[in-house]
Amino acid sequence: MAMMHRFHICEGKVTYSSCFLRSDSYVCNSEKNRIVVSEFGTLAMPDPCKNIFARFFSRFQIPSTSEATDNASVNFVKYKGDYYVSTETNYMRRIDPQSLETKEKVDWSQYIAVNSATAHPHYDRDGATYNMGNSYGKSGFFYNIICVPPPEEKAATENSADLSGAKVICSIRAAEPRKPSYYHSFVMSENYIVFVEQPLKLDLLKFMLYRIQGKSFHKVMTWEPQYETIFHLVNRHTGKVLKYRTAPMFTLHQINAFEDNGFLVMDMCCGDDGEVIGDFTLENLRSDSGEEMDKFYNSLCRNLPRRYVLPLNVDEQTPLDQNLVTLHNYTATAKQTKPAEVYMTHEELHNDELLQYGGLEFPQINYDKYNGRPYRYFYCCGFGHVFSDSLLKMDVHTKELKVWRYPGLYPSEPVFVASPEATEEDDGVVLSVIITPREEKSTFLLVLDAKTFTELGRAEVPVNIPYGTHGVFNEMG
Repeated sequence: MAMMHRFHICEGKVTYSSCFLRSDSYVCNSEKNRIVVSEFGTLAMPDPCKNIFARFFSRFQIPSTSEATDNASVNFVKYKGDYYVSTETNYMRRIDPQSLETKEKVDWSQYIAVNSATAHPHYDRDGATYNMGNSYGKSGFFYNIICVPPPEEKAATENSADLSGAKVICSIRAAEPRKPSYYHSFVMSENYIVFVEQPLKLDLLKFMLYRIQGKSFHKVMTWEPQYETIFHLVNRHTGKVLKYRTAPMFTLHQINAFEDNGFLVMDMCCGDDGEVIGDFTLENLRSDSGEEMDKFYNSLCRNLPRRYVLPLNVDEQTPLDQNLVTLHNYTATAKQTKPAEVYMTHEELHNDELLQYGGLEFPQINYDKYNGRPYRYFYCCGFGHVFSDSLLKMDVHTKELKVWRYPGLYPSEPVFVASPEATEEDDGVVLSVIITPREEKSTFLLVLDAKTFTELGRAEVPVNIPYGTHGVFNEMG
């Protein structure tokens, strides 16, 4: 069940509060005192109090949009000045970021023709929010780029959810209509959005049958490396789409993208094996420890930072089988293999030092100033364990690394907060919630100097906090 946390920092003091999101899923599970709503990795079993025939037929109900969960456990997002908590279904919940009060349930499909939306939207400097959602029907399966406009002045006085004016700026037909790709996020530069159609596939036939077969939702996903990865470059002003191809790879989170002299440079965390997403199960985590299981734990996350360079000006006159990347200091390549088809190879954005900290995930940058623009630094979690066990700062110019790591302490996603008078990209602090299973240690909010990556302070919390995913810094007036 989604639990929200809040650290309130004011005049040198920190207070902590938390509460469960009062979603419909939470209410149903609480009333039954068991899990009755299916989630991404959890199949809700039929009610044991029902007779055998009722339990049998409940398995044969076809999943529908109306049955999707509103247990929004992934991220805090913002539309038209309001905060919502989001997962990857068509439902969000508006919340009060100060009291953590749960407000109304919001159904994307009531505003726009999509069946779901990601929990990782992007924001432009005018206040508009961009996201992605699926739609499917008789005409096929589509990935849709969504834009929610900035808030209107009168909206500031209204206390209700508002996604009015949302529109689809581009629909991309799935390369395999019966096996669309799973995606968790996307990347946006000042003029473009890039959607990565990866070979981690959703089998729509299995989707229709997964409850009948007694499997959880993640079982409908399969890693199919016989398919290439397709980058869809969308002009977010015109909706025009260009396609690029590369070798099969798996990605959850992108780092940043920016335009540079006729090219789009895109950095992301990715790996070569998407099957790993099915390994994060309780069955595996509860297995007896030992050397083999330690190796298994330590190999779960092996995503590493890569850079792709997409040429923006490709036409009939562009030569074939010639590296089109002319930017200095980049080793990534892009070649037009046949008319209107460009194949890319990536540049590794790290050196061998990073490998001792495992894979990395949850990348964050100085978002307000540098998202969609040339940048130098990103912050992330290192995964030398099944949970992240280090915080990393990466310099993408020099590939140098700064590390915060202590045995037995497990950090959450780093959140960068710029100094009020910042003049440099890394002038600020990095916040992360640190948990530990050790009784003699406490959970705490960690504050690091973003420039030096040295510790500035800790705000200890005298209660256990579960491991979380994503968070935001919200400066209150």
